[in-house]
Amino acid sequence: MSREPRTPGPPDDVVIVGGGAAGLGLAHRLAASGHPSVTLVDAPEGPLRPPERTWCYWARRPGDFDEFDEAVTASWSRLRVHGTDGHAITVDPAPLTYRMLRSADFERLVHSRLARSPGVRVLRATADTVHRTADGAEVRCTTPDGRTLSLPARYVFDSRPRRPLPPARTRLVQHFRGWFVHTDTDRFDPEVADLMDFRVPQPAHGLAFGYVLPLAPDRALVEYTEFSRTPLTPAAYDAALTHYSRDVLALGSYTVESVEQGAIPMTDARFERRTGPSVFRIGTAGGATRPATGYTFAAVQRQSRAVAASLRTGRAAVPPPHGRRALAMDAVLLRALDTGRINGPDFFTALFRRVPPERLLRFLDGGTSPREEWSIGLRTPVRAMLRTALELPFLPRRSPFAPHPGERDR
Repeated sequence: MSREPRTPGPPDDVVIVGGGAAGLGLAHRLAASGHPSVTLVDAPEGPLRPPERTWCYWARRPGDFDEFDEAVTASWSRLRVHGTDGHAITVDPAPLTYRMLRSADFERLVHSRLARSPGVRVLRATADTVHRTADGAEVRCTTPDGRTLSLPARYVFDSRPRRPLPPARTRLVQHFRGWFVHTDTDRFDPEVADLMDFRVPQPAHGLAFGYVLPLAPDRALVEYTEFSRTPLTPAAYDAALTHYSRDVLALGSYTVESVEQGAIPMTDARFERRTGPSVFRIGTAGGATRPATGYTFAAVQRQSRAVAASLRTGRAAVPPPHGRRALAMDAVLLRALDTGRINGPDFFTALFRRVPPERLLRFLDGGTSPREEWSIGLRTPVRAMLRTALELPFLPRRSPFAPHPGERDR
């Protein structure tokens, strides 16, 4: 839902640039807290709007992000990982559940709530520039009918992806293509999500896995995913998905109802969260994507909650979406994967086999204690990880030659 721009008047207290998970999440938090003056600049229909996408996260029930339950497409109480040898590991991470949100459902829910908030307006426009002013910042944008608008604000929160990415020591991409399939007969267990299925051919560099999120006994999201340096062509993804669906999953006859595709940066780059006294980056642009997993949604919502809380005190602050220990461990893992010192499928399979599932998911979400992280570290290839940790401080951070294509949240 969108609303027409208000008649020009006093500056907004907050302008949010971008209507994805981060921008909508922050707008929702500010609306819920009764913030008096917020404008969300959301790109109009066209090439700047990303296609519909899927966001997944794990959370406690009841507890984390319950306010978005209306938009949850499906959830799973059990998770499964298939090793390259075909052996399946099924775990119950209670009290956590794994949940899926479709971006269109999330947008509809949040926009309906924003429409009932008198202090928030949604402006369909293309944000062109963001720059500081004597009194705060200003967003200059273009409306679909070609008008140019200037939006002065006390604070600006910008969620547009950074291009190119900042300098880094390691730069991988989690790239994938997924089919929403409808099978002729029941082929899926709606209670179990397959997080990683390594029964697919492994690339020369990095790793590959299947990913299956059942929506019904005869419907599921089936994805092919790689962690590597370069995305594939659409034809290569489709060939891999055909092999996985036909030869590994043995789905029989099926129909592809819709397709999603994307690429998520996996990097130890340092993302600035503040680019001026009144200008902040949020979401993936501010480093919310977890480097070693690509998960973003939960970190974005925690960050939005913290930003809204700081604004209630009369100041603005964007806290780090991930702790220093988590980022340091991710940097080691990414480098070890990139150099081939560890075997990716064996590494992740062993973690699910040896670590209690609830603890492992908290670890992947940055919620474990140093003692728990030490115990998990002992269940990894210690020599390879230690060698990598010792060399990292001496490696230069290099700028990319070009941005990763198709960046989006997962």
